Amino acid sequence: MSNDTNKIEYCHLCHRSSEEAGPMIHLPTNICVCNDCLQSTINSMNNMPFGFGNFGFPGQNNNNDTSSDDEDIFEDESVSEEEEENSKEKKGPSISMINLGDFAGMFPGMGSGVKVKKRDKDKPITPIIDLKDIPAPHKIKEKLDEYVIGQEQAKKIMSVAVYNHYKRVATGTMDEIEIEKSNMLMIGPTGCGKTYLVKTLARILNVPLAIADATSLTEAGYIGDDIESVLTKLLSAADNDVEKAEQGIVFIDEIDKIAKKRNTNHRDVSGESVQQGMLKLLEGAEIEVPVGSNSKNAMVPMVTIDTKNILFICGGAFPDLEEVIKERLNKESSIGFKADLKDKYDGDDNLLLQVKVEDVRKYGMIPEFLGRLPVLFALEALSEDMLAEILTEPKNAILKQYQKLLELDEVDLEFDEDAIKSIAKKAKEKEVGARALRAIIEEFMIDIMYEIPKDDNIGQVIITGDYIENKGAPKIIMRNVPRIEQA
Repeated sequence: MSNDTNKIEYCHLCHRSSEEAGPMIHLPTNICVCNDCLQSTINSMNNMPFGFGNFGFPGQNNNNDTSSDDEDIFEDESVSEEEEENSKEKKGPSISMINLGDFAGMFPGMGSGVKVKKRDKDKPITPIIDLKDIPAPHKIKEKLDEYVIGQEQAKKIMSVAVYNHYKRVATGTMDEIEIEKSNMLMIGPTGCGKTYLVKTLARILNVPLAIADATSLTEAGYIGDDIESVLTKLLSAADNDVEKAEQGIVFIDEIDKIAKKRNTNHRDVSGESVQQGMLKLLEGAEIEVPVGSNSKNAMVPMVTIDTKNILFICGGAFPDLEEVIKERLNKESSIGFKADLKDKYDGDDNLLLQVKVEDVRKYGMIPEFLGRLPVLFALEALSEDMLAEILTEPKNAILKQYQKLLELDEVDLEFDEDAIKSIAKKAKEKEVGARALRAIIEEFMIDIMYEIPKDDNIGQVIITGDYIENKGAPKIIMRNVPRIEQA
């Protein structure tokens, strides 16, 4: 009760003032509740079907009889201790077990309050892509070509795998023959376009996509994200529509980080244990998923998601996998008079293209995990020519983005051939793939984009190779001077 009788307080539930409802009862987190609302809440919870009854509030009649609890307690003081113990064993405890998740959304601040559209298990799944609307593999590859430079073999493999997977989803079975999932494992150096390929693929097919990072996953019960958190992201991407999420794509990046740790004396909670936990996820099972949270707890509502129609794509750079491949290749070619030199493969940038399942297993991925990722392929390392094409050819190429930005200021931005080659050369030296392109361009474009808005007479800017190499300045052409057209 409040000590300040002059202070007017309001009930958190019915919003009546203390003048109307009487003295307020103070709850944790500075919440005030009137006596009527508290009593109504207690009565409602006792009548709920999921076992909140018999909570045992003092002075409350839990057995629906006319006598009060106080009278029951002092009714017969002559009862022996032995009879009292026997009576307690027959009646059982007065507090029953409850699932606090059942109360999510009933009270302010409890649970996520997210509305989930659940699937009717009695009805067949409605495919989000009709069989006749699934684009053929060559059509999928043509779309990928518009956004991704190179990686011809990888794009072909992904197109076929995705085409087969969504045919499987759309038909369910073919002549009672159950088709296996086409889960993929892609291997490639950093910056070669693994994530971008998957994003483009999901955009072409217009299906929900969740991108998760394997580095944060740990075995259940340890600090980190639970394995089911990847499905929580997919459910969120599907606008909390369970049926739509069950036909989406999950991309798990940095999958090499959950390889088995070598020479470890402690429990491998973020390595082999995570691989073991992901087996049922990849193969297809009904998984209890927390809604709006990365971990399960009593205050978060749960929903069941069937993963049998979810396409899982795992990707990773797998550093030092080249050494495993070299070791295998040297064993195969180091016997006899025509044996290859041991350093034959040292200068091969695309050694990953010769990867086999046995190499990945030796790297630290368990056989059961690899068996659930039947489609294995590698991506090429980006050459200078590929980096130069990435700058100009794709629909949303980096140079086109900067040209669009300056076009809004009514200024034409052009790059000559020497500038493009210089940018590609610098990016190749950084050895981080296409990610280096943006950093390099941003470095020399910052002054141009700062100075151009100062002068409305600037009509055209030409970036030269000398400017990229810090040997000169860009060409600035004013509006009253004829513009230079690029060949």
